[in-house]
Amino acid sequence: MSALICVARIGAAHGVRGAVKLWTFTEDPFAVKRYGPLLSKDGKRQFELAQAREAKDHLVATFKGVTTRDEAERLNGIELYVTREKLPATDDNEYYHTDLIGLAAVTTAGDALGRVLAIHNFGAGNIIEIAPLKGPTMLLPFTNAVVPEVDIAGGRVVIALPQEIEGDDEGDAPSTSRPGESRDP
Repeated sequence: MSALICVARIGAAHGVRGAVKLWTFTEDPFAVKRYGPLLSKDGKRQFELAQAREAKDHLVATFKGVTTRDEAERLNGIELYVTREKLPATDDNEYYHTDLIGLAAVTTAGDALGRVLAIHNFGAGNIIEIAPLKGPTMLLPFTNAVVPEVDIAGGRVVIALPQEIEGDDEGDAPSTSRPGESRDP
């Protein structure tokens, strides 16, 4: 079986007729309906969407064979996957996280840095997490300036390490005093 990619997560039950909250990880939330049966992480269980409608920040969905609130509650937290082949091709400079995770990370000089551990987005843009050969993980902006080359076929990403920003030395720190106090030169 080809690589599985997580496209949604089932949330809490919604109502009494077997509906659930469904959080999708696709650009178009309704794309999950077009992928056919969705799989559990181990690939052993299949879930077929019967209906889906838009809610505030998620979908409210029903699955074939799930008709009661109790059945819906047992699905809470299950992540839903599809095989890589079912997803659309990516545009230039666009990647699925699964394509990047595990790639070797090298500097612009070709020196080994480590491996791509994850891609994150905390709201201010994508961040690439690198597990270096030694030391703590590095979190870097996933931008063209920092990651000028992604070579999926070659199994690597090129990292242009940003220059360190120098802080104030203690002697250069601004002088502070409370009102009524003076500082000796």
